[in-house]
Amino acid sequence: MTLEALISKRGPIRKIGVVGMGYVGIPAAALFADSPEFEHVFGFQRDSPSSGYKIAMLNRGESPLKGEEPGLEELLKKVVSAKKFECTADFSKIAEMDAVTLSIQTPFKNKDDLIPDFSALNDGIRNVGKYLKPGMLVVLESTITPGTTTGPARAMLEEESSLVAGVNFALAHAPERVMVGRLLRNIREHDRIVGGIDPVSTARAAELYSPVLTIGKVIPMTATAAEVTKTAENTFRDLQIAAANELALYCEAMGVNFYDVRVGVDSLKGEGITRAMLWPGAGVGGHCLTKDTYHLERGVQQLGKELLDYPAGERSLFVLARTINDFMPQHMVRLTLDGLARAGRPVKGAKIALLGWAFLANSDDTRNTPSEPYRDDLLAAGAHVSIHDPYVEHAPGITLTPSLDDTIRGADAVVVFAGHRQYRSLDPRQVKELSGKKHPVIVDGRNIIDPDAWIDVGFIYKGIGRGDKNNHPVRE
Repeated sequence: MTLEALISKRGPIRKIGVVGMGYVGIPAAALFADSPEFEHVFGFQRDSPSSGYKIAMLNRGESPLKGEEPGLEELLKKVVSAKKFECTADFSKIAEMDAVTLSIQTPFKNKDDLIPDFSALNDGIRNVGKYLKPGMLVVLESTITPGTTTGPARAMLEEESSLVAGVNFALAHAPERVMVGRLLRNIREHDRIVGGIDPVSTARAAELYSPVLTIGKVIPMTATAAEVTKTAENTFRDLQIAAANELALYCEAMGVNFYDVRVGVDSLKGEGITRAMLWPGAGVGGHCLTKDTYHLERGVQQLGKELLDYPAGERSLFVLARTINDFMPQHMVRLTLDGLARAGRPVKGAKIALLGWAFLANSDDTRNTPSEPYRDDLLAAGAHVSIHDPYVEHAPGITLTPSLDDTIRGADAVVVFAGHRQYRSLDPRQVKELSGKKHPVIVDGRNIIDPDAWIDVGFIYKGIGRGDKNNHPVRE
């Protein structure tokens, strides 16, 4: 029996399994469960010491994600109350599903060797393979190295199931395209890239995602093209941020305001003209942008190394962009040290109030936060670092100060790393009073404060891209 016949015999997709209850899997499962097209959704989560707590929370209709995620908690309560969604650690229930998606992180242990850590994803794939039945659809949503779906993922599924992809079951890659803080909206409204290993797999995957799309539409392609699409779109965004960061560093060196330059550049509009510029900042964090460039680089090394025509001996433009973005926390250290020097305060023994451990504004997502290398460098220099984040309750290896006032109290320098709304309304007079210093330092890594308001009350100001202000006269 052909795959098309097996799928036809199985009928429409009614039961869905989502493997991995994180920033991608939770909202995806909730939206699948809310669709009248589907009968029931299982969220599969390992009952591990680090993440097993999510199972009970989700089954109560509570979101383990503590940042601002509009509509997610309400939707979870709705689908749990309707008995259309439940979370389980029993992976044997995969055998009851019509379609299974995998949303599991794929980091790099060492970016220099271009070898990703697929251990968690591989475990998930093998768990699915053990319970795979004829006519089922398997979709990888994780960002992966181009060639993974048709290569090792397919091989593991076939080995575990004794079935053949494209003959006995459908296999596709449909990469997630979400941003923390707008998860539900992104899944509904962004176009969905769907790449099957064959046309039948692509069509079945399109059937899975179409009911949850509102504005977005399905864009079909091959599995490998879908893999390249996802890694490339994040690589390009990283490149755009790096361009803004480099220009901000140039503006600082030349004594001009990056944000004036940005407005001027962006003003050139017309047919065929694109001059939009992203924002510079204290560093790029998160799970995606910090590693997807390396997936793309690894993909071309594996699939097209002998065919790649590129300037001999020249470094990849994309990897260079990663280097620039990784450098920005070091630049924040430089701004902090320069500010302390202007205040006549040695870094050794200085108290630094670090505001923001999450990498993204109004989020609790701390993955690859640029605050961490900054903190490490300041500690190595002998400073004391107090950390505050209104959204992060716990983070491995650090102590968070719950009170913002206590974090700032006695600080020689206040350093903004996250653009949380709570930090946008900081009062410079109140912050100065809490610091107890005649000339405390304020370092703005997200351009969220008014430099003049802080300079006027005696702060020494330093900001990314603010060459017009970084050497201002100190007000006595």
